[in-house]
Amino acid sequence: MTPLFNFASHLDWVLAVVVAWLLIGVMGVMALRQLRFVAIVLFPLGAAFSLVLLGIGISATFGDVQTAILPLGLPQLPFHLRLDSLSAFFLILIGGASAGVSAFAAGYFRKGEGTPPGLICLEYHVFLASIAMVVLADDAYVFMVVWETMAFSSFFLVMANHRIPDIRRAGYLYILIAHVGALGILLCFGLLQANTGDYTFDNMRAQHLSPLWASVAFVLAVFGFGAKAGLLPLHAWLPEAHPAAPSPFSALMSGVMLKIALYGLLRVSFDLLQAPVWWWGILLMAVGLITALFGVVFSTVQTEMKRLLAYSSIENIGLMCAGLGLSLLFAAYQMHAYAALALTASFYQMLSHAFFKSLLFCSTGAVMHATGERSLGKLGGLIRYMPWVAWPTLVGALSCAGLPPFGGFVAEWLLLQSFLFTTGLPSASLDMLVPVMAALIALIAASSGYTMVKYFGVIFLGQPREEKLARAHDASAWERMGMLWLAGGCLLLGLFPNYVIALIAPVTGMLVQGGLAQTVAENSWLLVPVSLERASYAPAIFLLGVLTTFGLTFVLVRKIYHGRLRRVPAWDCGYPWQTSRMQDTAEGFGQPIRQIFEPFFRMNREVPTAFDTQPHYQVTVQDPLWQWLYVPVAALVERISRIIGVLQQGRIAIYLMYSFATLVVMLWVVKR
Repeated sequence: MTPLFNFASHLDWVLAVVVAWLLIGVMGVMALRQLRFVAIVLFPLGAAFSLVLLGIGISATFGDVQTAILPLGLPQLPFHLRLDSLSAFFLILIGGASAGVSAFAAGYFRKGEGTPPGLICLEYHVFLASIAMVVLADDAYVFMVVWETMAFSSFFLVMANHRIPDIRRAGYLYILIAHVGALGILLCFGLLQANTGDYTFDNMRAQHLSPLWASVAFVLAVFGFGAKAGLLPLHAWLPEAHPAAPSPFSALMSGVMLKIALYGLLRVSFDLLQAPVWWWGILLMAVGLITALFGVVFSTVQTEMKRLLAYSSIENIGLMCAGLGLSLLFAAYQMHAYAALALTASFYQMLSHAFFKSLLFCSTGAVMHATGERSLGKLGGLIRYMPWVAWPTLVGALSCAGLPPFGGFVAEWLLLQSFLFTTGLPSASLDMLVPVMAALIALIAASSGYTMVKYFGVIFLGQPREEKLARAHDASAWERMGMLWLAGGCLLLGLFPNYVIALIAPVTGMLVQGGLAQTVAENSWLLVPVSLERASYAPAIFLLGVLTTFGLTFVLVRKIYHGRLRRVPAWDCGYPWQTSRMQDTAEGFGQPIRQIFEPFFRMNREVPTAFDTQPHYQVTVQDPLWQWLYVPVAALVERISRIIGVLQQGRIAIYLMYSFATLVVMLWVVKR
């Protein structure tokens, strides 16, 4: 075991970063209302430690497994910690994304916004520390302690502007579903320890559960961690909590916290259970693809910026789960190379999503601060007034849309390749089914691109839809720094996929005994997932081609033919006065999808009549699962609570009678 804080191992350094974050939070409480100190000193300091964590994670990925026992917790229940390649990968994700978000947060906060800045600083850095500790946990006890710390700290972050009733409702819904999921995780760990009373992960790895009980544990893990990840039908908190939270917290929740839920699913499915059954993969693929399709369809019809991004996150999480399910399917049939390919695609998607979705939430926050608007229908033309926000946002939108040369394209390309390389499966039905799923992934990817065109185009292009938009201010220096860091991550993940895959290879080697490092190392400038004959991608050459095309076009149009052109006004279809009302709206963008996928939605239409002096037309799209599932469950719980409430008479004599009756029944049972 490693002694605490001798700084001889990566694990010691990670613990030092965790302690530093906690100390930063304490310093924030000591400077409770000193906004400038909290923003300009503490949040950048937190970002610096995030960079340290990033470096530790990169180094630890290729290192040996390290363990430690902390003298914390209850008697006979110390904290067991473990740092392996899987933990190290998620430390990279946490450090890389949180560095940009923390820098952005340094310029984001204003006076008089909800919770005092020092308290926000504490909640924020406790959240970061608990996330890092989740991936280090090596027993169920410490895992649940830090998992609940993560849940409660994120709950308080969501409730930062708690004076608004809608935000309070969103926070209560989030913490309710989080605890429902936590019950599933507790039951899963209870099965994994197999009545030994030893809740360490080493003991769980040593158990050999029957296929039935292993399957029950897997389903509980999907339920428990799926509640935190936003898988259907436990997704309802996500489109409510993300818009409610301040934008830096939305960025961390979407970019980082959702992946920590997938970390838990990975730890249970590939590490603690160790012997996957083929139908586990089918189940996870089905849930993932249904979630992804649901998320992308709802994101296309949203008219509020952060709600659109929240549904987009549901779609991305669904694609990641589909990749994990495919990897489980391959692993069940001992197809280690293909399992490694599918797992690599999922890890790449996690890393890319952490950067581009954090960037999009941060840019949305900058737009909201500059304009005071969150509705897409009241924005437009902001690229003229906020170029420092617009261009990084374009990078994030292109990466989210899965376009080269950004990280989102590499992730989706690898995922499609893994779904197409399934001809070796023993079952003919699976051989036919899995490639069909690839077609569904292509549909989801195309719809995601459609959503990002709507998101960027309505906000930044065209003419301003409100006069006050002309007074919009660009991002501050710290906000720019944070967004540029995240945009740079999107670009680097797209330009250097072979180096990223080499970083992922130790993780896939640990989980499925396979990796792509050797294959990609043989083709230094080409990304070749399996063989050169099957498929390859050259990001540097693609980028060079794009830049060359733009350069030639510029030279031909502006330099050679410029003198021969006569500039005249564009044809205006007979309408000389073009206004912003003639632009396509967010509702207009979503109308085709709304018509095609109408069974997905629960729509309320407000239609004007011929006699209205001020006609108004509005369509409200609602989640049908809320009415079909959550409302009946809430009514049932309320009914049961009302029945149980009858027992609460408020009289001590009644309670003594209950105790006496219980004692009599117990004595009778013992006597028999």
